[in-house]
Amino acid sequence: MLSYRHSYHAGNHADVLKHSVQALILDALKGKDKPFVYHDTHSGAGRYDLKDAHAEKTGEYVDGIGRLWGQDCPEILHPYLKAVKALNPNGNLRYYPGSPRLAAALTRPQDRLMLTELHPSDHPRLVQEFAQDKRVRIAREDGYQCLKASLPPKERRGVVLIDPPYELKGEYGDLVKGVLEGVKRWATGTYALWYPVVYRQDIDFVERRLKASGVRKILKIELRVTGDNAERGMTGSGMMVINPPWKLESQMTELLPYLVAQLGQSPQAGFTLEWLVAE
Repeated sequence: MLSYRHSYHAGNHADVLKHSVQALILDALKGKDKPFVYHDTHSGAGRYDLKDAHAEKTGEYVDGIGRLWGQDCPEILHPYLKAVKALNPNGNLRYYPGSPRLAAALTRPQDRLMLTELHPSDHPRLVQEFAQDKRVRIAREDGYQCLKASLPPKERRGVVLIDPPYELKGEYGDLVKGVLEGVKRWATGTYALWYPVVYRQDIDFVERRLKASGVRKILKIELRVTGDNAERGMTGSGMMVINPPWKLESQMTELLPYLVAQLGQSPQAGFTLEWLVAE
């Protein structure tokens, strides 16, 4: 199994895709004045130092955010990149926002953030990161159990981001079970499920289960920096988005070719954008 602890992979190609999609979803939610909730089931530490031992060991950010840094990127990426630049005001890329810090930067005073993290090192860092932000509640408990207990949210609007580490054999099954239990309680929410491209059969399993569930409006967004190869490790990543904002498909039609061109590592790099289940 892949062990995907955020600190080793911060700012890599998978983060660029995940956080680009996250930023577009949050931007769409801000189209209405009414507040919404951002719920993050596997939050990590909040922000990452790209010069610390974990990030330097893999150096994955070099072929991720490092390829976009200082470039003239499409306007569609500006909200995401603005949040990264805010952590690096001197113009030198050192700090990278995890999904909670990105969400905090892109939400408004009336919005609410619910963050969950169990890791004994990451949880205290997450608490410290948001100690002064009254919009944020942080729980040290199982992400799926917290999600189940928190739905439906009082705001009735919002997004759930689920990006587990996939280090245990049953995590793909847990992902499907967790999101389907969430949809039962809050059918109109947006659910963004991140997955790594390592073993294609794991992704196929999730797709089959979601298709068979009866849930509608599931958009699949996948970016591959090289061809599928189980011997190589993670060759790409993707998002399955339930109830995506109406503009997300057209936005990704514009963005994915650019990301392939910028982040691709072989001629086999490519993308997939398709409806697993239409409306």
